[in-house]
Amino acid sequence: MNDTVSALADGLRQTSAMELVAVILALVYLILAVRENLWCWAAAGGSTLIYLFLFFEVGLYAESALQIYYLGMAGYGFQQWRSKASAHPLPEAKAIIRWSIPKHLLALTFIAASTSSLGWVLLQTDSQAPFLDAFTTCAALVTTYMVTQKILENWIYWIVIDAVSIYLYYSRDLHLTAALFAAYTIIAAFGYVSWKKEIST
Repeated sequence: MNDTVSALADGLRQTSAMELVAVILALVYLILAVRENLWCWAAAGGSTLIYLFLFFEVGLYAESALQIYYLGMAGYGFQQWRSKASAHPLPEAKAIIRWSIPKHLLALTFIAASTSSLGWVLLQTDSQAPFLDAFTTCAALVTTYMVTQKILENWIYWIVIDAVSIYLYYSRDLHLTAALFAAYTIIAAFGYVSWKKEIST
C-alpha cells in the first residue's frame, strides 16, 4: 500500500504543466456536463487539444486519434445542446432521453467489433496496450455521441470506460490523468443519479 502511495506521489511530482491544465479542463467539462451547462463543451475542447499531443507522446495512438473526434464532437455537442435549450427553455424540459434495449445492443456490438479490429491494427505498431487502447477509444466514440444527445445511460458506459482508463493511464505513467479518471468514475455515478432524477420529474 505504501509503495503504491509513494509511486503515485512521485508521479504527481513529475506531472507536466500541460497535463495539469488538461486535467483541470477535463474536470470542469464533466462537472458542467452533469449540471447540463452548455459551456462544458468549451472546456472539453481545450482539454482535448492538450491530450491529443500527450497521448501520442506516450504511445497511446488510438487515444491520441480519439482526441480529434472529441474536438469535433465538442463543437457538435455545443450546437446540439444550444438547440435543445432553445427548444426547451424551461429547466424541467431539458430533453434527457433513454435508449431502448435494441439500441444498446447495437452500440455494444459496434464497440466489441471495432475494439477487436482496431486492437489487431494496433498490434502491428508499437502501441503499449493495443486492446485496452482500442476499447477505451471505440467505446468513447459511442458514448460521446450519447452525451451530445443527452442519453441517460451514457453515464453507465462512462463508468466502465473510466475504470479501464485508470489502469491504462497509470501504466503509462500519466498518474494525474489516472487520478482524474478515478474522479470521473465517481462523478459519472453522480451524473447518472442527477440525470435520472431530472428525467423522472
